[in-house]
Amino acid sequence: MSRVALDFGIVQIYWYSIFILLGVISALIVIYKELKKSNISLDIFIDMSFYSIIIGLIGARIYYVLFNLSYYCQNPLEIVQVYKGGLAIHGGIIFGLLYILYFCKKNQLNVLKILDIIVVGLILAQAIGRWGNFFNQEAYGSLTTYERLKSMHLPEFIIDGMNISNVYYTPTFLYESIWDLGGFFLLMILRKFQKLKLGVLSGTYLIWYSLGRFFIEALRTDSLMLGNLKVAQLVSLLLILIGVVLIINSRKRGYYNINKREGQNEI
Repeated sequence: MSRVALDFGIVQIYWYSIFILLGVISALIVIYKELKKSNISLDIFIDMSFYSIIIGLIGARIYYVLFNLSYYCQNPLEIVQVYKGGLAIHGGIIFGLLYILYFCKKNQLNVLKILDIIVVGLILAQAIGRWGNFFNQEAYGSLTTYERLKSMHLPEFIIDGMNISNVYYTPTFLYESIWDLGGFFLLMILRKFQKLKLGVLSGTYLIWYSLGRFFIEALRTDSLMLGNLKVAQLVSLLLILIGVVLIINSRKRGYYNINKREGQNEI
């Protein structure tokens, strides 16, 4: 299976880049539609989106490189070759969050309200972006067989893509993509509740994504490691804890959704 979607000779466009871009565009559409309901200006949306995406992508790459430092010290030119893969979502979340915190303080925006809006688009982007891992033949699990994959009623192209160097692997990228898509629909449903408190969507996102990631990561064989521990599992446990705290403390806050009578949704 080729990683290259379009080959113009000098310039090659990789499937990985295409799916990352599709994920970003999908997230921006979802976020923009919700921000419009909160009377956020287009200029604010563009500034916030542009810099948070750039910083998030840089953070995702830095995070990945740091946990593969010995390799990149020997191959420093590959640090900028992002199209080959190597973006860690946890790094993107951390760096992106830091910028959002700064941006909200600078523009006097309610940070929890903004995060509640962003996470719905973010988890959709993650679901789409995992297909970039498929074409890069990464984010896979343990050894398996053709018969096992066939018994899962997977399309033949996915089974073929899981054939790496004549060995079949478990499609953990697919597990996470489906899990993230389920999280997207869950957040969309929760967002319609009239008495939804600020921070509940962000907390639910952290718990849902991290819970799935923790167990799916246990199946992966290409994880980032810290000694004998899988970094993503450690971070997932921390994010679950933060999510629980956000939901518990949400009782003290105003409502997420627009309620003109109570007027508790100021951005």
